[in-house]
Amino acid sequence: MIDLHTHTIFSDGELIPAELTRRAAVAGYRAIGLTDHGDRSNMDLIIPRLVRVADDLGRAWGLTVVPGIELTHIPPADIAAAAREARSLGAKLVLCHGETLSEPVAEGTNRAALEADIDILAHPGLITEEEVRLAAERGICLELTTRRGHSLSNGHVARLALAGGAPLVLNTDSHAPGDLTPLVQARRIALGAGLTEAQFEDLRKNAESLLQRLVA
Repeated sequence: MIDLHTHTIFSDGELIPAELTRRAAVAGYRAIGLTDHGDRSNMDLIIPRLVRVADDLGRAWGLTVVPGIELTHIPPADIAAAAREARSLGAKLVLCHGETLSEPVAEGTNRAALEADIDILAHPGLITEEEVRLAAERGICLELTTRRGHSLSNGHVARLALAGGAPLVLNTDSHAPGDLTPLVQARRIALGAGLTEAQFEDLRKNAESLLQRLVA
């Protein structure tokens, strides 16, 4: 399992990075992204701390640990600047919290994020065909998620992404130990969103390709 969207105690997760990555390794993960919620008020506190420990934890537990951030509830006009700041602070992986159905995310967030320097648009809700085309053009991954609430639009996201040629990945958005998802359950969730077995394998290849780019 490659899971590029998780949270620690540096935002609203329950575990410190050492325990989260250890639990992921024991669960059979090959790679994990540490992507706490951030905006321009706290990124300078979060990102350097994750960068500091990521390589050491990866070596200790035998998996790849990628330090990052999830830009969250940032006004759309400020997303591009926030993404640039995150990169300057050392974030290898930048997600943006998309227009999920379960939270009052500002309209225009998906579009602004897809125009910024991000890697994954997380749980993008009722993303439009135009936004999917932009994701495809820019090589930004759209997320299917195992997380309750955010997963309500998985089928919509999958259908439009497959039709529009945008790359899909599947992440857990883990906040607690029980959120870490075995590969067999991730597969079931992807199939439940309408993917075929072959498309699920393509999704895994997308995650692998993104991971290789992030750690190159």
